[in-house]
Amino acid sequence: MTFASTRDPSDRVSFAAAVFRGLAPDGGLYHPVTETDLSGLISSFGPQTSFNEIAAELTCGLLGDELSRHESEAVVELAFSFGPRLEALSDSIELLELFHGPSCAFKDFGASFLAACMEHFLGHRDRHAIILTATSGDTGSAVAQAFYGRHNISVVILYPSGRVSPLQEKQLTTLGGNIAALEVRGSFDDCQRMVKEAFIDREVTRQLVLTSANSINLGRLLPQSFYYVWAATQWRAARRPPPVFCVPSGNFGNLTAGVLAWRWGMPVERFVATTNANDVVPEYLARGVFTPRPSVRTVSNAMDVGNPSNFERLSALFGGDVDAMRACIEGSVITDQETLATIERYHRSRDVFLDPHTATGVLAAERFRARRAETDIGVICLATAHPGKFLEVVEQATGTRPPLPPQLAAVLERRKQATVIESSSEALKGFLLDTFG
Repeated sequence: MTFASTRDPSDRVSFAAAVFRGLAPDGGLYHPVTETDLSGLISSFGPQTSFNEIAAELTCGLLGDELSRHESEAVVELAFSFGPRLEALSDSIELLELFHGPSCAFKDFGASFLAACMEHFLGHRDRHAIILTATSGDTGSAVAQAFYGRHNISVVILYPSGRVSPLQEKQLTTLGGNIAALEVRGSFDDCQRMVKEAFIDREVTRQLVLTSANSINLGRLLPQSFYYVWAATQWRAARRPPPVFCVPSGNFGNLTAGVLAWRWGMPVERFVATTNANDVVPEYLARGVFTPRPSVRTVSNAMDVGNPSNFERLSALFGGDVDAMRACIEGSVITDQETLATIERYHRSRDVFLDPHTATGVLAAERFRARRAETDIGVICLATAHPGKFLEVVEQATGTRPPLPPQLAAVLERRKQATVIESSSEALKGFLLDTFG
């Protein structure tokens, strides 16, 4: 498989090179430029094929030139001590639970795989890598957990002050060691801009080996396709027609991973991308014009992204053709009031807790099914985080705090360790060179 920058098709690199570069030198994102047909492999999976087996087969099928079958299995085994689960929410909607990893969010899958890959590749090289990543909430905690204590790797996480949940902040600021948390006086978009500018700063890149663990990094994006294939396999085993995937979306990496799985041969009816008030992609699908703007704060804070990086990859996958994208993806915008009402309704009627991001997807799934009530098409909604990660929002909606799994309860007792910086590229540059230069 060959990868190239979204901005320069001639800049072709290996998977390992893309992993360590993170962002392409021209500021573009690496994406697959070779059409890979894995439909035969995907159709060979059955209901008894484990998630790890599917992940290893897909890794070898996609990256066999760089990771042998044995190496693919070893990387997957190191990455995934957890897996996805499918749980029925109604007759026509199922939740794909992706919150059973160490940080209780879907980003554990990509972060753990990336960490395992980087440790494998660094084992053959005498160098130290610095992971530089921005987070609107879940990415930071997943990256911190996945890379903590890894050899030859340091992690610097930027997060917007006051714009992540208290528990999310605890998860990404309490580990210490090789994990440094920077509390930025600004928004997630500021954090993301600072990270991108650091990657193209020649003084910084001349002194430091920087890479990213955001979904701008190909090594975090590709493994997110694995749970789509696993879920579609379980769905097919029940003799159902191909599902609709409903995807709560912020930076749009999760949706991009699903589209990649479809391009490789995974049967799917279509995708529904749900957002909160930060609706630049649904607006693009409706009007054909992409207009980034400053993000606004909502109760589903991990989706508060006004200029989603992975839109560039999505656009490249569809050749910049909005009609081609519309044929595969539709948008759905959910307000805070609707999000809270959905959380309350499911808790009251079914004794089910939903986190505020998953709730946007569930409501969008209900609306899709209402429009297609005459068909037997079902929806798989990605449950992106454990409701316990958003105690305040869930309690606001239901009057009750959801129970915490052990890995979340443990972090509440730890001490925050973070450095406050201004939302400028110079501030980040100064920290990096002073700390690692």
